[in-house]
Amino acid sequence: MIIREKLSWLEMLFVWRGSVLRKIMPQLLLITAFSVAVLYFKGTIYDYKVHLNPAIFTLLGLSLAIFMGFCNSANYDRFWEGRKLWGSLVVESRSLTRQVLALINDDSPNAKSKKEEFVRIIAAFCWALNFQLRNKDANPKLQALLSAENFLRVKDKNFKPVILLDIMAEWINAQNQAQKIDTIVLVSMDNQLNLFSQIIGGCERIANTPLPFAYSILLNRTVYLYCFWLPFGLVDVVGWMMPVIVLLISYTFIALDAIIQEIGEPFGEEENDLALNSICETIQFSIFEQAHIPQPTPEASKTYFLD
Repeated sequence: MIIREKLSWLEMLFVWRGSVLRKIMPQLLLITAFSVAVLYFKGTIYDYKVHLNPAIFTLLGLSLAIFMGFCNSANYDRFWEGRKLWGSLVVESRSLTRQVLALINDDSPNAKSKKEEFVRIIAAFCWALNFQLRNKDANPKLQALLSAENFLRVKDKNFKPVILLDIMAEWINAQNQAQKIDTIVLVSMDNQLNLFSQIIGGCERIANTPLPFAYSILLNRTVYLYCFWLPFGLVDVVGWMMPVIVLLISYTFIALDAIIQEIGEPFGEEENDLALNSICETIQFSIFEQAHIPQPTPEASKTYFLD
């Protein structure tokens, strides 16, 4: 994901990174070349003049725009729900860290190191969920955060965030058995873990249940058929400007189609997907700061290229 300061209208015209233009450039070049060929042959194919009334494209364009609006809303809902789930994870991670640091009455010499270890498990949980959603290997990151014993428990598991939740629950229960927290605090912390579990389930629902494939293929086919037939409808109306007009219309529809497909998978690693790595880094920095665990300070910038 790319986050910038607000740009002027002129700067927005020339922004490259974050635009889907690079992704759709081959399609636009193909349609433009096809439009030039239609213009050169004056809309004739093997001595047959293709007559298409521009009014047909007005009706089709309106219907296509309505359908694209529906698909865009459906996929943006997925994107925004994913962002809300990860926003909740930021809040709940900080809350659980605060409870562990403030509500566990442990005066033993190694109490601070035990609490720090739990805070590291919270950070590891966030990274494990990140890498699971992106189908990447989380072990190098988890090995740097977890103790050797805990890392051995999770390294070969398929659902690492769930196992880390179990480890956190066992740790909290051990504090209760040692009478370092009372039952009320135990219930409160267990509720925090339940919220973590709900976040896992919500993210898995988004990742494993995309928009029905029939919608995607219908939208894709309709957009490209519309763009390739459009030159025949405009060649006799706008003359030599037809390829330019077709290019502009095609850019609008094809770019929106690409954006719809991109935000429909919010946990990916494309430029407009959620910045899961940066969110995990924010969580880790925040809870480590709460627990006074040394770490480097992130640098500020006007433009962020997040992943």
